[in-house]
Amino acid sequence: MSQSMQSQPNSKHSSPITPKATFWLVLIAIVLLSANMRSPIVALGSIAPVVQDALHISEAQIGWLGAVPMIMFALGAFISPPIGKRFGLENTLIVMLVMLTAGIVVRSWWVGWTGFLLGTILLSLAIGFANTLAAPIIKQRTPNNIALITGLFSLTMTTVAGLVAGIVYPLTTKVGWQWALGGWAALGILATVFWVVLRIRLGSSHKLPQTMDTSIDDDISVWRAPLAWQLAVFMGLQSVMFYTSASFLPSIWLSKGLDQVQAGHMASVFQFMAPVAILSLTWLIRRGKSIQMVAVTSAALNVIGSFGMAYMTPSLAWLWSALMGLGTSGIFTLSIMLFSLRTYTPQQASSLSGMVQTIGYLIAIFGPLGAGWLHEHTGDWSLALLCLLLLMCVNVVAAWFASRPMMIDGKPL
Repeated sequence: MSQSMQSQPNSKHSSPITPKATFWLVLIAIVLLSANMRSPIVALGSIAPVVQDALHISEAQIGWLGAVPMIMFALGAFISPPIGKRFGLENTLIVMLVMLTAGIVVRSWWVGWTGFLLGTILLSLAIGFANTLAAPIIKQRTPNNIALITGLFSLTMTTVAGLVAGIVYPLTTKVGWQWALGGWAALGILATVFWVVLRIRLGSSHKLPQTMDTSIDDDISVWRAPLAWQLAVFMGLQSVMFYTSASFLPSIWLSKGLDQVQAGHMASVFQFMAPVAILSLTWLIRRGKSIQMVAVTSAALNVIGSFGMAYMTPSLAWLWSALMGLGTSGIFTLSIMLFSLRTYTPQQASSLSGMVQTIGYLIAIFGPLGAGWLHEHTGDWSLALLCLLLLMCVNVVAAWFASRPMMIDGKPL
């Protein structure tokens, strides 16, 4: 869709909005959206023992609170494309931001297991919708800046999540866990207000003029497209690495001989590689570097990092953790870009994003669950790390196929 189509006023009373203004509206809205998309999840992880004591809940219940987000991400990814098409991407995201904000409030102020679980379900489902619908918004509103805005989307998500993870516990000691978790609803309210402004100024996506290219089949089934399945495996195996590392990286390094402080630092190294990976990848893609080589390199970094963690000296733990952080963040950002770059229309981008993330998050669930089960039944991390290494080797092959220069219908670029 041309930029001129996107900049049409909503009514005869509206003043025309320029392409530059459209760009900034979308950029700020996407940044505010992404700021809400990981912080509610990581905030709980940082103070889980505090919440467990306050609510008198078991370890098993805490485990469910860790698994619910991935289940809801998959569900949201599956059902969001037709809803976004029917009601409009902007309208749907506004409702989801309201739901996310409500979920944050419910889990903080409905004290008890039921309230906390319900709040987690609400906010996680809303994030699942946002994960899927961000790509078609970017493609439709700013088609000439897909790499830049996608990079900022991913960068903001990881940076804000890292900041929240670092300050939520100190906040808990000052204002209590309810305010430390519930206070982030203010960020959801801010994002909602800005998305309402964007909706008023730009209109709704499902009422915009559609492409006039009749050779494009907007209803192509991504579930039958080989490229879609290759991308689903590529992103899914990345998620296995990310969520397994996020859950167990300090524990693994403790078993390798590092002390508690050093092991905790390795988790920070893993997380703080995200900005480096995202900025580097965005810079390379915007300068025309081969997407396929970027994808394979990112997957190879995960192989090297997981091999080093399993079999090499723990004195280089910082290096192996950094390589895995670079690889996982690079693959995630590249996958979001490919939803737009490998489709012809925003509707196709939405369908591809939904399908890939549905499969990807279902695969991801087995990462921490499988690693935890293997560790419990073998008594060490050796078999779990071997399985992780083998999966990362498979993902190098998946990276090659998923990032080939072709469109979703198999036509070469």
